[in-house]
Amino acid sequence: MPTPTSSDELFMRRALDLARLGTGHTRPNPLVGCVITHQGRIIGEGWHRQYGGPHAEVNAVAAVTDSQLLPQSRVYVTLEPCSHFGKTPPCADLLIEKQVGEVVICNLDPNPLVAGRGIQKLRDAGIQVETGVLEAEGRALNRRFFTFQEQQRPYVVLKWAETADGYLAGPYFQPVAISGELARVAVHQWRTEEHAILVGTRTALHDNPRLNAREWPGPNPIRLVIDKNLSLPPTHHLFDGSQPTVVFTYRERASQPNLTYVTLSEAEDLFPQILHHLYQQGVQSVLVEGGPTVLNSLLKDGLWDEVRVIRSPRRLGGGVAAPRIGLTGLREQLTLGPDEVFIYQR
Repeated sequence: MPTPTSSDELFMRRALDLARLGTGHTRPNPLVGCVITHQGRIIGEGWHRQYGGPHAEVNAVAAVTDSQLLPQSRVYVTLEPCSHFGKTPPCADLLIEKQVGEVVICNLDPNPLVAGRGIQKLRDAGIQVETGVLEAEGRALNRRFFTFQEQQRPYVVLKWAETADGYLAGPYFQPVAISGELARVAVHQWRTEEHAILVGTRTALHDNPRLNAREWPGPNPIRLVIDKNLSLPPTHHLFDGSQPTVVFTYRERASQPNLTYVTLSEAEDLFPQILHHLYQQGVQSVLVEGGPTVLNSLLKDGLWDEVRVIRSPRRLGGGVAAPRIGLTGLREQLTLGPDEVFIYQR
């Protein structure tokens, strides 16, 4: 495989930037961007904007004003062009039809429906194909998609806010406003970026959360709540029917519109069952905003991919302790008003 040039990386980085514009709108499909160049100049670009809508390659080709340039063009795409009919026709077929000159790919598609077939189609048609340009950056961008495809479970993000002295809540789980306004807005943005959001019984009972993204534009996540014995009051916000909600329980109860009850086995471990069910339902990622029992269980079992800790300068002097498990792999540190945000990656 030829060594990528600086211009290859430049145009692929632009394609990755375009792909990010689809965040929250393409799931369960991956984020994909595409840039088409001719003699080192961009002549068309696009990204996958919406699940069920045209793919990045289709939008990029449509943006080219002079289609006669396509046979001499170089196409940069962040994920292997699809080779099968899904919601839309195969993008590999489109590139072949347009007789593009070369295709440069960031990541191969791990989806068994594609998995190298798109590349083979292009090569069989005489199109030169290069792969692996900014591969690590592409995997990081689509880490939810790759985790779902390769590990057969959703990508799991654990999030909590803690005081400077290490508490999540006041005594007896009394709710306390720990993080500041900027951090709260950031959390609502995170909610739009994940497919679902999970809390345990105590958090649902004491906080009565809505678990929506009312402070940031974007889609609301699917609400997930663990209620083993169906003890939560039906008057709580989680049962208001405003967005799809799933209750994981050991009891039987009939589902209602926008409210699904999933009965789990008491003889099996709880969280593997939950993650397996979500995988079967095509849920690609989960933001966990639970209390210490849920968070510590997932941490102990290694069922997490990312941890986001919001640390406030506020002190409580007592209350419900935040998880104390040592974390390594700090990926990013942010300052949001008075709060510090620490993001860890497995």
